[in-house]
Amino acid sequence: MELVLLLLVVAVVIYGALRLGARNRAVEREQKQELETQLATSKKAAEEDVTKFGEELRHLDSDVAGHSLDDAMRQDYERALDAYENAKSSLDAVTRPDEIRHVTEILEDGRYGVACVKARVAGEPLPAKRPPCFFNPAHGPSTQNVEWAPPGGSPRSVPACAADAERVLAGAEPSIRTVQVGAQRVPYWQGGEAYAPWAQGYYSNWRGNSLIADIAIGALVFQGISSLPYLMGGLGEGLAGLGEGLGDGLEGIGDGIGDMFDGFGDLFD
Repeated sequence: MELVLLLLVVAVVIYGALRLGARNRAVEREQKQELETQLATSKKAAEEDVTKFGEELRHLDSDVAGHSLDDAMRQDYERALDAYENAKSSLDAVTRPDEIRHVTEILEDGRYGVACVKARVAGEPLPAKRPPCFFNPAHGPSTQNVEWAPPGGSPRSVPACAADAERVLAGAEPSIRTVQVGAQRVPYWQGGEAYAPWAQGYYSNWRGNSLIADIAIGALVFQGISSLPYLMGGLGEGLAGLGEGLGDGLEGIGDGIGDMFDGFGDLFD
């Protein structure tokens, strides 16, 4: 009888381990598929930005043509060209969704270089180093903050490029960056967590700056990239995932053992 009980206990442990293992594998497959989807989604957005930046550099060639390049202008020009090459290399090396932020961080710096070159060519003061335009980071550095609210939302102060600031102040709609979600394109702040690293890269250099607080609050209030952990480094999401994983694991063990003891009860009835 003792041997039978021992075998039953061993069977319970093995059964519980097998069930938990199967459940973990299913969760891992689901998480892997989700990460692959997020990677493809965010990478496409970054590819669009890299392509657009390349087009901007071709237009910049025309702006610079016929102007003598002094050392300062040459440095800004090379800064923009290097950013383009580095962004392409970084994009090719991306293997996880969170790595997309490195691409857009490079593009943010490169666009400031472009803005500096244009200012030097026009004989104007260099632009202030400010966060990218909230409505579309690809518009380059913002020039001022404006009060704006989406339909049905509360107004917030957000950084805007000169063109979008003029539109908003005139009561018109800004030129908003849209991303693909399903069969439609929506403002990037409604794109979900897949686009969070993409946005994080553009604004990562401004973390801790008073202006970035407006951006973070704006994205959350506008029901956009509703993942504050992504904007602030991912710590909260990591802890939440850890707690959920531990809870699922313990629940799986309990379910497995409970089911086995139910079966053993039937044997002794």
